[in-house]
Amino acid sequence: MTWDRIPLVPAGHSKPVGRYSPGIALRSEVAGSLVFVSGQVATDEHGRLLHPGDAAGQAGVVFDRLAAVLAAADLELADLVSLTIYVCDLAANFAAVSAVRNARLSEPGPSSAFVGVAALVEAGCLVEISGIAARAADGSR
Repeated sequence: MTWDRIPLVPAGHSKPVGRYSPGIALRSEVAGSLVFVSGQVATDEHGRLLHPGDAAGQAGVVFDRLAAVLAAADLELADLVSLTIYVCDLAANFAAVSAVRNARLSEPGPSSAFVGVAALVEAGCLVEISGIAARAADGSR
């Protein structure tokens, strides 16, 4: 079995800072699609921070960005099998970010980890989320 490796850069996404892709899709006619989504933050297409100081607002933008990367591979949030959520000031922001996650994801939810961090690479960002999604070649999840 062979895999095609496809970089995913959705329209309207800001240019990555450094040498990485917003997502990488591995596709096989036999197995289907496996998509790795790099950590997404709440920035616009010009790299400007959206919703400064608002963890819930940032989380909404981040889930939109995750969905855009997955859509570039013909997948959707329901195809997520794993999420890693990095949050600044976890005690203050956990409930708000968790509420957005719960509103955006269907059951059964993906495996998840919430990680409290002192800071994220992009100044002012309170939330960063990376994920893995999969869909079988026959379209099943």
